[in-house]
Amino acid sequence: NPFQLSNPPMTSSASPMKIGMRHRTTSSSKVQTVLQPVPGFQVYTAGRPPWFGKDGVIQKPFLIGICGGSASGKTTVAKEIIGRLQQRWVSLLSMDSYYREYLPEEKPIIRANNFNFDHPSAFDLNLLVETLKRLKQGKHVNVPIYDFTTHSRVKGKEQIIYGANVVIFEGILAFCDNRLLDLIDLKVFVDTDDDERLSRRLIRDIRERGRAVQGVLDQYERFVKPSFDEFIAPTRSKADIIVPRGGSNHVAIDLICRHVRNQLIKRGLNTRCELAEAYRYGDMDGHPEALPDNVRVLEQTQQVRHLHTVLRNRNTERDEFVFYANRLMRLLFEHALGGLPESSWQKVTVTAPDGSSYEGVRRATTASGAAASLVGVSVLRAGETMEPALAAVAKDVRLGKILIQTNPETREPELHYHRLPTSIAESQVGLQLPSSLDDWGMSKLMLTVL
Repeated sequence: NPFQLSNPPMTSSASPMKIGMRHRTTSSSKVQTVLQPVPGFQVYTAGRPPWFGKDGVIQKPFLIGICGGSASGKTTVAKEIIGRLQQRWVSLLSMDSYYREYLPEEKPIIRANNFNFDHPSAFDLNLLVETLKRLKQGKHVNVPIYDFTTHSRVKGKEQIIYGANVVIFEGILAFCDNRLLDLIDLKVFVDTDDDERLSRRLIRDIRERGRAVQGVLDQYERFVKPSFDEFIAPTRSKADIIVPRGGSNHVAIDLICRHVRNQLIKRGLNTRCELAEAYRYGDMDGHPEALPDNVRVLEQTQQVRHLHTVLRNRNTERDEFVFYANRLMRLLFEHALGGLPESSWQKVTVTAPDGSSYEGVRRATTASGAAASLVGVSVLRAGETMEPALAAVAKDVRLGKILIQTNPETREPELHYHRLPTSIAESQVGLQLPSSLDDWGMSKLMLTVL
């Protein structure tokens, strides 16, 4: 069920355990994009909204960092925040996924249960920092999957999560690095009594991971407790909010959610309304927002007006409508190709059948000698009707698709699906918009999303 946040047991250091009794052997179940559903509205893909303002500047997600000792209830707090926040798009990232790859000489130490997994050196902090930076930029990330039985990353497998309105990052050492602290917007420390944490850890490791009582106590005394005192407890002073008693402290969680909602309102969520108002009502003096100089409208010749007359006539037969619609779309694409920048063309001399020379142009080529790539991206579903006309005008065009739908609750556009050709950033791109979105404000938004 993509609408539920699982609450798996938290990870800890290695201890003797019985084969086959561990319930969670990888970190993947604590890393996900959580979708809060709207009643009566079914979402088929893990979509995401465009986090841009009407000026095209990205609106950074709000990053919540949750720190606390092992078995303090960090995941429970994260789950409670997600449930109460009432934001449709929330991504959860666990520090458990970022245990580093261990050296061959460290493996015997791990097998002998003499390795401290609660020490900052046990984590790949550089990769974790880069991951959080990408999420704050609204980009997707590939999160490694860590296997706790082999103490290594699962080869060839990663989990994709997306930036969102809110990103929650939790881990025992979430506040141990200044680079992490600089990225976190709200720092939450889950403060649970030492005896309570040890009790939870004993129950969890014995019941769910099949470990011996003495092994759990030995691991706690040698590594978990000393690391908490040295690295985790001092970071209380860096927290914005301290949550005693973990997930059962509903007052503190309500306070956190209220603060986050206020911050999201300040950052601006009504992109569609802002675009529409700028287009319809203009600036403070009432002047409509001017179209940019690079917006070109197909010249309304008598031929074009004739095509529009046929298409707008309610009595036009279906076959006739399709024929004239394709004619108009071809004219539109011819016009668009004529507007490609000068750098997209290169001069060339060809020999005519009668032996004469002709000075012409052709599309510029890449370093490999191939013509510069053209890409057409259809906004599903109506945009697909324009693909045959584009292919007829540019036979080597590559096609992509994006699906943008309006959230019925917020009325904001959200990106639900995209399939784009490789190296699209180096290509000339045409965006086929369906007629229902054929106004300047929404066109601008679609281009920004792309």
